[in-house]
Amino acid sequence: MDSLNDKALIEEQIVEDAFNDVLNGYLASNHRKKVEIIKQAYRFAKAAHAGVRRRSGEPYIMHPIAVARIVSREIGLGSTSICAALLHDVVEDTDFTVEDIRRQFGDKIAMIVEGLTKISGGIFGDKASVQAENFRKLLLTMCEDIRVVLIKMADRLHNMRTLGSMAPNKQYKIAGETLYIYAPLAHRLGLFAIKTELEDLSFKYEHPGAYERISRQIQESESRRQAVYSDFSAPIKERLENMDLKYEAKARLKSVYSIWRKMETKHIPFEEVYDLYAMRIVFECDDMAKEKEICWSIYSAITDLYRLHPERTRDWISVPKANGYQALHLTVMGPDGNWIEVQIRSRRMDEIAEKGFAAHWRYKIGEGDEESELTVWLKTIKDLLDNPEPSAMDFLDSLKLNLFASEIVVFTPRGELITLPAESTVLDLAFTLHSHLGLHCIAGKVNHRLVPLSHRLSSGDQVEVLTSQSQTPHPEWMSFIKTSKARTRLRQALNRLRQQSITRGKEAIANFLAVNGMTLSDESLNRLLRHYGQPNRDELAVAVDTGDITLDQAAADFLKNKSKGKSRFTLGKILGATVNLIPGVSIRSNDDSDNTDKGLPKEPQNEKVANPPTPIDTKKPYILRYDDDKANFVMADCCCPIPGDDVMGFIDDNGRVVVHALNCPRALVLKAGYGNRIVATRWAAVSGKFLANIHVEGIDRHGILQEITQQIATQKSIDLRQLEIKADNEVFHSDIQVRVADVAVVTELCTRLKKVDGVISASRIQ
Repeated sequence: MDSLNDKALIEEQIVEDAFNDVLNGYLASNHRKKVEIIKQAYRFAKAAHAGVRRRSGEPYIMHPIAVARIVSREIGLGSTSICAALLHDVVEDTDFTVEDIRRQFGDKIAMIVEGLTKISGGIFGDKASVQAENFRKLLLTMCEDIRVVLIKMADRLHNMRTLGSMAPNKQYKIAGETLYIYAPLAHRLGLFAIKTELEDLSFKYEHPGAYERISRQIQESESRRQAVYSDFSAPIKERLENMDLKYEAKARLKSVYSIWRKMETKHIPFEEVYDLYAMRIVFECDDMAKEKEICWSIYSAITDLYRLHPERTRDWISVPKANGYQALHLTVMGPDGNWIEVQIRSRRMDEIAEKGFAAHWRYKIGEGDEESELTVWLKTIKDLLDNPEPSAMDFLDSLKLNLFASEIVVFTPRGELITLPAESTVLDLAFTLHSHLGLHCIAGKVNHRLVPLSHRLSSGDQVEVLTSQSQTPHPEWMSFIKTSKARTRLRQALNRLRQQSITRGKEAIANFLAVNGMTLSDESLNRLLRHYGQPNRDELAVAVDTGDITLDQAAADFLKNKSKGKSRFTLGKILGATVNLIPGVSIRSNDDSDNTDKGLPKEPQNEKVANPPTPIDTKKPYILRYDDDKANFVMADCCCPIPGDDVMGFIDDNGRVVVHALNCPRALVLKAGYGNRIVATRWAAVSGKFLANIHVEGIDRHGILQEITQQIATQKSIDLRQLEIKADNEVFHSDIQVRVADVAVVTELCTRLKKVDGVISASRIQ
């Protein structure tokens, strides 16, 4: 009994120490000192969660305390947010209500807690419709009070820091959700430190082997990297000291995730990632009016010492990013011959960059008369909320257009700056300026040159939008617009036009039936649908109105039972993608675009799968087997993983496990949107061969193709399926497709190919 009491006392002390740490951090900040209400919130939350434990075994109250600490120390918010963080799970997990919170702590804290409760359990639920609704709730609360989203970000960060106690399939779901939404959202809100940590933690749980390997390589290269940095920074520091600046200079190392991304996209090993770090210079300045001048004087001092890369200077002081980020970036040639980026910021700019512009601007300085770029962005999000998207995934995709995109800045003829997602078109700008301009846009003038609507804009372009009242929106515009506002407005306009077309088409059908002595009935309409192979009455009406279908004598004969030929329809057209007619039998249409658009895997046609599938326990790792030409899994054709790859399983509608590479773009969507159907996987000894693609580059010479093919032909474990090679003067590129047993065979082949004289690189591509 004494030992239990001792354990309880020790645990109680740990909890108190954690809360006191939050309180001390708050007292050290420059916020108004409202200590009593924070203590009151702590006591309330502690009593509400009494006796409850997390999966890790610690008292549940440790989680709200940790979230409050992140909110205070890492984001820089004040007492209202700290209280809301301490109370954020009370309504969700206990018998207390929002009204209880309101009576104890007032309207503001109650409103934030209510907002957090609405989006509890992650942005995504188990079903697509729930995902969209939860996402709408997130965005609505963001627009009402951005602290809701900032606290939610802190909540997700702590959940990621403690993800090790979760089951593997839950880890995949939460990590995928984090990479898909939370990390880009953190970036958009200016929470760069949190965004980086969210990415690294997601990567750690999705690719543990690669994470450990790159972390080890970073550690092993530390001394060499530090020596290079010292040689590079010493002359710069000497110049800055001569300028009588009070400053801090340090090397900012790339994150593990960003290094891995570069290795994957460039198909290069760790040793060839030369821009592992950037130099950051943060100077003290009490006068905001002098910040720009000091930044450019430091720029001048550095370019006097080192050769400047002319195309990699970024001035985010004159034109800050939409999330408030300000800095001057330049890239110069270091003493070792590699390009090194230097970031120049004032202390104020650095604080905004690290803790987020939203919190700094709205809650530490107060809202000014000038409208913030961030607020403008939040208003654009509201455009989506009024749009009744037919599919949750369509809704998420349209939001990602603004959420994920890097930015360009263009000018109107009057010199007004407009920030747009990268690859935006003239039509995107037209819709951004006004919906009326977008709907009637016919062309544009970019830098005084006439260009079409689909012309992609670049930063610095001066753009004039040309319109005509006779112009009407066209469905094909959807193929090249990039902004969510343009998509939303265009879809609404097309829907209005479609309704008009449906009305005209129905009138034409009614007239046709009347002329042929028939009435407008369900039976006659259904027979017309079968005759023309249309999926529903609206599609039939539109096709009649647009002239795609002609109401002719053959249709009249068919309606009067005079047709002896086959009607022009397919079950696939009428029934859609996959329809079960009898158990075990399905008919598929030839069009798989619906699944592709939603991020779902197509149903592979060339695999023999053990039948019937048994129910799968998603809480346990699923062992992938391939015996006697039968597999208990299906390889996804979007990423073509092979044994040895980091993979995950997705349970499809037929109960089969479809295997995706963890870094597959579709897998990212599946993890975020269908968490209850994700299963962790492990490879068993697999006795089959699987497709792999290898890209080879090098210096062309006589006989090199023969040597490359010999390296493949001499390996009995490799079957060559396809080889394409193209020479451009002295350089050649080759794409090779082979069938292999596992990753080790591909790795060995790439190693052998790189030994061929003239081959510069050989790497597997997915």
